[in-house]
Amino acid sequence: MKKTFRAFITHRMERFEQFTLDVIYERRKGLGISCYGAFLSGLSVIFSGLVQLRQWLYCKRILRPQHLGCLVVVVGNLTVGGTGKTPVVEKFARALADQGRKVAILSRGYKSKNEPLLKRWQRSLLGQEPIPPKVVSDGKTIYLDSETAGDEPYMLARNLPGVMVFVDKNRVKAGQYAIKNYQADTLILDDGFQYFTLKGQLNLLLIDCTNPFGNGRLLPRGVLREPVKHVARASYIFLTKSDGSPPSEIKECIETYQPKAEIIECEHKAQYLQAVNTEERLPLKQLHKKRIAVFSAIAAPESFEASLRSFCAEIVYQKRFLDHHRYTERDIRHIFRHAERVKPDLIVTTEKDAVRLPPSLNPPYPLYFLRLEINIISGEEDFDAAVSRLCRLMHPRKVEQAMLLK
Repeated sequence: MKKTFRAFITHRMERFEQFTLDVIYERRKGLGISCYGAFLSGLSVIFSGLVQLRQWLYCKRILRPQHLGCLVVVVGNLTVGGTGKTPVVEKFARALADQGRKVAILSRGYKSKNEPLLKRWQRSLLGQEPIPPKVVSDGKTIYLDSETAGDEPYMLARNLPGVMVFVDKNRVKAGQYAIKNYQADTLILDDGFQYFTLKGQLNLLLIDCTNPFGNGRLLPRGVLREPVKHVARASYIFLTKSDGSPPSEIKECIETYQPKAEIIECEHKAQYLQAVNTEERLPLKQLHKKRIAVFSAIAAPESFEASLRSFCAEIVYQKRFLDHHRYTERDIRHIFRHAERVKPDLIVTTEKDAVRLPPSLNPPYPLYFLRLEINIISGEEDFDAAVSRLCRLMHPRKVEQAMLLK
């Protein structure tokens, strides 16, 4: 009964979230929709004021960020979801690790499984020590699954042997833990552009060329986390999902607010098809004129589907869920039942979705995920220079000295 009620609440929340997205992107019309949109606009004004007040407090040093005595790289975006952040974090972490740095990725673990709220309150009231950060990987062993760690942290841990991954909403605590217990000398703050509490030496801002700023409005009426003018905080700007000619609105924004930032253009390039739960791989040419069924729960499913069509695949069935949707057995049965009706050659999903699938799968047709990696199409010299600059910023021995002083 409890599990059924939880599933019902989750379903209703997802339907409400989808309705709100339809209002944001103006997919629905009507008087009630307009009234709800006006209500969201009012909330956006309040949200904008709070965001700018917070930044002003940090700029005036009324609130002060913490320094952990080691190299901190901040990777993030101005909008919610869909910029292709995880492959960029993966590329940067791998490049730094190849240069001999002991890299730890700090993630908040969006929609990961956390300690119940009542237990956290009890721990706080009794003055007990807070629970340590989740160790997803120590660089050698992966300790947590995607449900406990979160989708992106688990993916990063799986794809980055030799790189540590930690999850905690308090990234300062996670950073201290990584330095003290695992001797990390380089911290990558995943999705940290708005996390002012931890001071970074370099701010990497990602902008999606296919949908740079949404409708130009802040949450909850739009998808912006902060005003576009805050691009001024960026040291490097990654233009993701680029075709080599970024939209004029991005160029104007950068020229207006941060003309000194180095610009790196990159595309999310499909590499191969990887079988779910096995090591089998298929070259992308196998998609040519194949009838495929696809499903996904990501922020930008259109780009995933377009990528498959670019290899001349025919999508005969598609199912989209909300971003970060946690698949149930019922969802999988629904997908497989509809796939059986159209009799596809393959079923294809994304890598992020593959880590969320239940372990007991019995697909009626071969099931694969599309492996994507970042390919820099402009500014590769700037990327290499950024990595070299980071490796020179602080010698690992200074981290040990800083920790001894604490």
